[in-house]
Amino acid sequence: MQISVDNELLGICRQILRGNKTVMEWSEIESDDMFQTETYEGGFDATEMAFCFSVYKDKIEYWFQLSLNEIKNIVDGCLTSIDVTPALK
Repeated sequence: MQISVDNELLGICRQILRGNKTVMEWSEIESDDMFQTETYEGGFDATEMAFCFSVYKDKIEYWFQLSLNEIKNIVDGCLTSIDVTPALK
């Protein structure tokens, strides 16, 4: 399933880029709840070397992850939708 990038996710991506950190620097401060908004919760995962998030759509939890490059593409407007997977129960 795909979801469109909304203003909330775009704001998180902008905040990540403002941090001006490399992947290795993010891995040193990894946290699975670094970003918490009304719809999204997540943070950097050093094992995945990506930002991992959960999002609820229609009362169903979905998971997705974004590389730093994908986050740049979202902010630049080149990436407007992302693949999400239903969360494992």
